[in-house]
Parts: sequence; C-alpha cells; structure tokens
Amino acid sequence: MEFFTQQFLNGLSLGSMYALIAIGYTMVYGVLRLINFAHGDIMMVGAFIAFFVFKMSGSFTFAVLCAIIGAALVGVLTYRIAYKPLIDKNAPKISLLITAIGISFFLENLFNMLFGGIPKAFNYPKIFDQNIHILGATTTFASILIAILTIIILIIVVWFLDKTKYGIAIKALAFDANTVKLMGINIDIMISIVFFIGSALASISGIFYAISYPSIDPLMGVLVGLKAFAAAVLGGIGSVVGAAMGGFILGFSEIFVVAFFPSLAGYKDAIAFIFLILILLFKPSGIMGIDFERRRF
Repeated sequence: MEFFTQQFLNGLSLGSMYALIAIGYTMVYGVLRLINFAHGDIMMVGAFIAFFVFKMSGSFTFAVLCAIIGAALVGVLTYRIAYKPLIDKNAPKISLLITAIGISFFLENLFNMLFGGIPKAFNYPKIFDQNIHILGATTTFASILIAILTIIILIIVVWFLDKTKYGIAIKALAFDANTVKLMGINIDIMISIVFFIGSALASISGIFYAISYPSIDPLMGVLVGLKAFAAAVLGGIGSVVGAAMGGFILGFSEIFVVAFFPSLAGYKDAIAFIFLILILLFKPSGIMGIDFERRRF
C-alpha cells in the first residue's frame, strides 16, 4: 500500500504538470484549430523568467508573478505577430502549423544563444522540499501544491468559460467566428485572452517542473510539450476537462509503468506516444472528445 501510494503521489505531481500545458493546447485548438507547437517553449520561457527574477530580486513570489505575466505576454505576442497576419489572410491551416513549429525553433535558439545550452541549476525556497507523509508514503510540498493548484485552476477555467461574459464569447468564437463578428465581438481580444490564459498555465507548469527536476535549459519544453499534446489528444482535444484528464492519465501511466516494470524505464518517454497512436486508432476524438459541430470546450 505504501508503495502504491508513493507512486500515486508521484504520478499526481507529474500528471498535474502535463494537465496545465494540455489545457492551453486544447483551448487554442478549440478556437483556431491550431496545434500550437510553440506552447511547450512558452513553458521554458516562464521557467527562465522565474530563474532570473528570483536571482535578481530574491523574492520567489515576485519571480513567479513575473514569470506568469511575462510568459503570458510572450504567448499573446506570438499570436499577434505570427498567427494573426496569417489568419487575416485566410492562410491554409498548414501555414499556421509551420509557423508554430518555426516559433518553437526560434524561441529555443534565441534562449540558447542568449543563455547557452548548458543546464542551469534552478534555485527556489527550500520550503518546496519539505517532506509530507501520506499513508506511509513521502512526497514534497511542491508535489502536493502543484496538484492542488491544478485542480483549482481547472475549476476556475471551466467556471470562466461557462459563467463569464468573456468565457461565453470565447466559446461562441470557437463555434462560429463569422457570427461572432456580426455580433460586434472583437475576436482578436478573445483569441488574445485564450493565448494569455494558456501561456500563463504553461509557465506555472514550467516553474514546478524546474522545481521537481531542479535545472532549466532552452530545450526543456520540447519533450514535455509533445507529451502534453499527446495528453490533450488522449483526453479529447477541444475539451478542457478532457485535456486535464489526459494529463493525469499520462502522468500516472509513466510513473506506474516504470514502478512495476523497471526494465522499461528507458522507454518511459515513448508511453505518451503509444497512447497517442492507440487513441487515434480506436477513438480519434479522445476520451471526452468534442463534437465540433455542436459545441466547444
């Protein structure tokens, strides 16, 4: 029981990080039908901002706030500078996809040029390393905190989309952009809000990922971002709850497979993509797949 609880807590922590990034993937896809492959690199940007602000200010709370806002603004800028001109010209979806990949490479190489490719030790308050004992298992305060934050954030995002004026406008935009324009809603602002929220969540995941594996580098978001994309597809691309569910399933699967089959530890990164292949074969819409002819999110 202690062994199972320990692995469950480990999977909960890892799954929470995947879930936060997957929510951003699914919201952008729901609105633009775009797989924003630069999303994982936004996570990296948030971690780097937190690293440098904490180093200069000494306040981790301030560093986290700066990282969230900074990464969110970078996400909005990528939409405004890279995606919006193509959308305004009704460019093919493949053009948007190629642009997303280009932005990903740009951010990775920019940070590699500015800060070097050698991983940097990520400093953080030692309270995050404080041990917490649950049913005989031991985990850290950071692992419990990220899980609690993910649940709270998921509830807030769902409430925002269902109950607020801007959230309902975003859902309407995702359903029929032309009708939304006729109703006088500024679609640029709505899309910017989606990128702001998704990028902010990615930065939170990046900070906790850097705490859990205390180092950062320009390529840290590549594999994590791809896994989060697989999680979004697994849960149902276009569904916020489904994306979060996919993140948790993926996190638990990685941890439990390695725990029960140690010889497969070298293949743990392949698990996400095995799930992706299987879900595309047997249920392409995902666990909570959205019927895009009827609703969004």
